[in-house]
Amino acid sequence: MTVKQALVWAKEELKVACERPQFEAELLLAWHLGQERSYLITHEADRVDNLEIFQQLIQRRAKHEPYEYIVGSASFYDIHLDVEAGVLIPRPETEMLIDVTAGIIQKEHITRIAEIGVGSGAISIVLARKFPQLHIIATDICEAPLRVAGKNIGTFGLERQITLRKSNLIDEVLEPLELVVSNPPYIAEDFVLASNVADYEPKEALFGGRVGDELLKQIILDVKQRGIRFLACEMGYDQKEPLQDFVNQIGVKYINFFKDLAGLDRGFVIEF
Repeated sequence: MTVKQALVWAKEELKVACERPQFEAELLLAWHLGQERSYLITHEADRVDNLEIFQQLIQRRAKHEPYEYIVGSASFYDIHLDVEAGVLIPRPETEMLIDVTAGIIQKEHITRIAEIGVGSGAISIVLARKFPQLHIIATDICEAPLRVAGKNIGTFGLERQITLRKSNLIDEVLEPLELVVSNPPYIAEDFVLASNVADYEPKEALFGGRVGDELLKQIILDVKQRGIRFLACEMGYDQKEPLQDFVNQIGVKYINFFKDLAGLDRGFVIEF
């Protein structure tokens, strides 16, 4: 089978599972061949080596397995990160959380922070690369994220800046902190997710309780109780009002909400 024929076949196989079957077929074939997508245009008549392996990749994607898990890598911000099953795939929306957090770190000259729910290490790694003076304790309750984050931290040589710790929220973080950042689980347990998310990504990184904002509220309480000055979190698009009511009840200096690029409420910053 030639490159051109393989793409025709793959596009047909992916038309149900993918919004852009041609694009994803090209991505997977280019990855299989170890080439850029542009290579496919100039080598349409070439035979595809190890065709059976490529077909297996396409069949995995046709079953809605995320592209990032298939190739073991995710693009985020200005870097690529290793990912695997059991580790949340970083989303473009989380880049907004990083930008907001970076603004606080820069303005307040912050040097000691914690991240709750390290996942692949995306947030901590990008912030550490932006601020060489920053020291981060990144927590997770599961082993797989801690292992994968550790590998990614090593790839970028950030072991001196980022310390990984197994912990529920910040229970095991006893050091003084100036800010906590988190993209915690915030989806309601009865919310129906797309198959590529529901069937493959870790549920403990997605669902935040019956309503969805329970874990967010617990994080707010924990950070307030510890006397930490700032908290920056991602949240669901429909959680602004209940979270505003909650912080009004417990008392904070301020809460500012921010939107994602689609104009949806996506996160907040609290100063206690």
